[in-house]
Amino acid sequence: MTIAGCGFKLRGDYGLPVGIEQLQLLALQKNTPLYRVLWKQLQGYKIDVLDNTASGAQLESEIDAIVYLTSDKLERRLLSLFSTGQVAEYELVYTIKYQVQFPSEDPQEMEFDVTREYQDDPDAVLAKSRELDLIQNEMRQEAANRIIRQIASSHSSWRQTKGG
Repeated sequence: MTIAGCGFKLRGDYGLPVGIEQLQLLALQKNTPLYRVLWKQLQGYKIDVLDNTASGAQLESEIDAIVYLTSDKLERRLLSLFSTGQVAEYELVYTIKYQVQFPSEDPQEMEFDVTREYQDDPDAVLAKSRELDLIQNEMRQEAANRIIRQIASSHSSWRQTKGG
C-alpha cells in the first residue's frame, strides 16, 4: 500500500496488444542505432519481428503491423556561452519520423522530438564525450519507447474502427 500510495509505477511495460504477434520493421538503413534499439525492444515483447529481407512465405502470413523508420537526425543547438566565448551548453534535439501501417489501411505518418540539454566543459573533453554518448543512447531508448507506445495506441484505435 505504501508503494502504491507514493505513486510508484513499474516502467517499461506499455501493454502492447496481444493482437500484435508479427511486425515488420523497415528502414532505409537497418544498422542505425535507433533501428537496433527498437528491434531489441520489440523482441522483448515476444513479437516476431521481420525486416526487409523476410522471405515471401514469411510475408504471406498475416503481418499485424508494419513500422517504417523514414528518418532520424540529431541536432545540436547552442544555448549558452562561457565568458571566454566557448560553448557552455547545448540543446540536443533528436527528431524521428516514421510510419505505422495496419492491414488494409493507409500508413500513418508520425514525427516527434526528444530533447535534452547538455553542458559542455572544454577542460574535460574525454569525459564529456562519453557523457554525450550516454545521453544519445538514452534519447534513442526514449524514442523507441515512444514508438512502441504509439504502435499500441494506433493498434487499439484501428481495432475499434474495424469492430474487433
